[in-house]
Amino acid sequence: MRILVMGGTRFIGLHFAEAALAAGHEVTVLHRGRSGAGALPDATHLIADRDADLSVLRGRSWDATVDLCAYLPRQVRELAAALDPGAAGRYLLVSSLAVYDVPAAPGYAEDSPLLPADGPEAGEVTHETYGVLKVQCERAARQAFGPGTLLIRPTYVIGPHDYTHRFDYWVERLARGGEVLAPGRPDAPVQVVDVRDLAAWMLGLLERGASGAYHAATPPPFGLGDLLDAVASTVAPPGTTVTWVAEDFLRAAGVPEAALPLWPADPESRATNTADPAAALATGLVLRPVADTARDIRPFAPVPGTLDPAREAALLAAWHRR
Repeated sequence: MRILVMGGTRFIGLHFAEAALAAGHEVTVLHRGRSGAGALPDATHLIADRDADLSVLRGRSWDATVDLCAYLPRQVRELAAALDPGAAGRYLLVSSLAVYDVPAAPGYAEDSPLLPADGPEAGEVTHETYGVLKVQCERAARQAFGPGTLLIRPTYVIGPHDYTHRFDYWVERLARGGEVLAPGRPDAPVQVVDVRDLAAWMLGLLERGASGAYHAATPPPFGLGDLLDAVASTVAPPGTTVTWVAEDFLRAAGVPEAALPLWPADPESRATNTADPAAALATGLVLRPVADTARDIRPFAPVPGTLDPAREAALLAAWHRR
């Protein structure tokens, strides 16, 4: 196939493009030229800002288009307008589990109610607008590219080259050993998917001409404790212990959720992390063990913006004195 990748030089896009090239496909990546310098030498590179000028796409056509960086519905519409009719081929949008309203029960499927999104479109992506904007992006995608559209709704994506470092924090922290502070309860649900598994599966969907919406996530029940145990099994030195500290205690101490990545402090976030990936698994998604992902990352430099060792030690001491 001839595949256009919108944003193909960072994380998911980089892994997808590498998988497609390895499978013998012709890959074109459109990006701003700000990241991934020297990456994907066998791909065709189109340098453009999708928010400014997409005229570079005129007169070209592909069998499939993979859109990894559409966060605003106007970006989907502008991409469709910039392409000649039919030039996109099958369109795949990487969306998010954040599109769902609070699920009625754990193990919800792809037909679970989405967030209400009939109001005006926000012009900026924030924590509050992200989910609704992704719903509106999905709607715009179906309207612009038709019923053959693929909607991929991943949970937390982990693996090499992850610029968010959310999973990396726990790999680095457990690799340091000692007493590790973990937030809340070990059974708090969290779902992850290795970026390499996600990329290979998305490519397979395009090769088979699939359509529809799919979850990409570890099957529930899977808790933060399961994740930390898996990471510890491959990186933690002997004597490493995990101490679970109550969420109310952490909030009272002023610890932000971002300081302990993957902490599902919001009850609605906990509900979201129980999606059923049965449909994806039935179409070929293969999930590698979390321990294997941790082994492949090994980021032994401290992850910025997270809980520093001195603050962690002080919190643990206060917790034990309570």
